[in-house]
Amino acid sequence: MENKHNVLVLGGAGYIGTRLAPYLQNNNCNVTVVDTNWFGNYLPPHINTIQKDIFDLHLSDLVGFDTVIFLAGLSNDPMAEFSPKDNFIYNTGMPAYIGFLAKEAGVKRFIFASSCSVYGYTRNSTFTEEDVAISNYPYGVSKLQGEHSLLALADENFSVVCFRQGTVSGYSPRMRLDLALNTMFKNALSKGEITLSNPKIWRPILGLNDLCDAYLLAINSNLQKGEVINISSFNTTIGELAHEVKSFIQQQYGLEIKITNQNVQDYRNYKVSTDKALQLLNYKPKQDAYSIMLDLHDTVDQYSSFDDERFYNILVFKKIMMSQLITN
Repeated sequence: MENKHNVLVLGGAGYIGTRLAPYLQNNNCNVTVVDTNWFGNYLPPHINTIQKDIFDLHLSDLVGFDTVIFLAGLSNDPMAEFSPKDNFIYNTGMPAYIGFLAKEAGVKRFIFASSCSVYGYTRNSTFTEEDVAISNYPYGVSKLQGEHSLLALADENFSVVCFRQGTVSGYSPRMRLDLALNTMFKNALSKGEITLSNPKIWRPILGLNDLCDAYLLAINSNLQKGEVINISSFNTTIGELAHEVKSFIQQQYGLEIKITNQNVQDYRNYKVSTDKALQLLNYKPKQDAYSIMLDLHDTVDQYSSFDDERFYNILVFKKIMMSQLITN
């Protein structure tokens, strides 16, 4: 029987990790999660979970793992702009530190959750990993610097994979309603209206099922040294996505949905190629907008308290930062 992978998932109690950790556990991996539990812990009880600040980990804590997955850090632009200092600490400094420890501990592979936000604002181009990534905002800059710090550690004994992830979407037990498709679905259902900043802006959308598949493929791959890989399910404009959500909600719930365009200039506009993911990992995304919305529809009872602040990362993060200021 094939030996199981020993996988350490940092930040594994978050939106992605709560889906990814059980998926890996069911696919020939022994999974351990380390998380501060800022947003609670909704992992199944059979997942080995340690509540701990990642900066408090020591080299000995990483010995015995063949793969480390870094999902931790600040997860979006609002959080980064609320506290740029913490953004760079957690998205650049933390992966550099833990990457160094992992290499010293004999870990063979480090997978870093980066973001397509590193591409910033592009014009009518589908970006590959070979194109220059230029972001002028804290979140994108910190993710790009996180990539650079880890890739500098890569060698024949320490493989680094930086996944530039599209806008992740779909249901997770640690739900988020502050992501493009999830937000549209929630607003259409609760308000009968989808409000767009700019319908012409392009985004790569990434379903959680496809993302989980990508991580497993990377764990099982023969990749060596350092690789940056775009991961998305499909590219779409925000306007096209809104119309798909409108159509779905009307069909499933019989509601009339209004789409409002504010035509505000957005500083993020990009679509990406996943040809490299296909070539190196045989990554073949299966999800489209309809399948992701069907997932949201089938689980809506699990997150139907749409105003609950735990579904919005920036609201929880602000409370945590303010409480730290008070206690310090």
